[in-house]
Amino acid sequence: MDPLASLPHLTLFDTLGLALMLVGYWLIGWRIEHPGRRPSVTVLMAEHRREWMREFVLRGNRIFDATIMGSLRQGTSFFASTCLLAVGGVLALIGNTEPLQGVAEGFGQDRQPDVLWQIKLLPVALLLTHAFLKFVWAHRIFGYCSVLMASVPNAAEDPRALPRAMQAAELNIRAAWNFNRGLRAMYFALGALAWLLGGWALILAMAAVLWVLWSREFASVPRAVLLEQS
Repeated sequence: MDPLASLPHLTLFDTLGLALMLVGYWLIGWRIEHPGRRPSVTVLMAEHRREWMREFVLRGNRIFDATIMGSLRQGTSFFASTCLLAVGGVLALIGNTEPLQGVAEGFGQDRQPDVLWQIKLLPVALLLTHAFLKFVWAHRIFGYCSVLMASVPNAAEDPRALPRAMQAAELNIRAAWNFNRGLRAMYFALGALAWLLGGWALILAMAAVLWVLWSREFASVPRAVLLEQS
């Protein structure tokens, strides 16, 4: 069946929802990473990661730091595996949309062409794939950071110690930003599932996702804690 034949079934709400998803995803990401005078949690944590590496140079026993790095890598590995499983589930639904037809009929909706369900599931699959790639890359960069940390001399007075530690800090920040990008993609993927209920549901879901992301980065209790002077 020609996918273009299903385009007449898409409403103005569908188009608006898609536009909000695409524009919102780009804008919220840019705002979080380039916050200006009102720093986001992501930007605030970047400076704490640099401070971590400054303290790392002075610490004699670095087992604690190795434990933290192991925890960070484990987190990225977990989310990458979760995304991979989710992508498989979405692809299975794209290949067999009959369960979705049954759910739609249960909500009193008319039967829709299979290709229309596939079109609605495509953004979910793409966002989850994007998230998977970001998590894998974050995991890789955390690995680079671990190796660089291991190369930092134990003697704090060694001229190579601080420069290498700061290089490790920048890699740590880059890995964390890719991890956060993967999380944002997962948020949007969950919101994109609302499109199965219609264009209006997609608009509401995207607005909710944008609000949650903005509030957690710019109006959350953790942000207030990070801003406290110590």
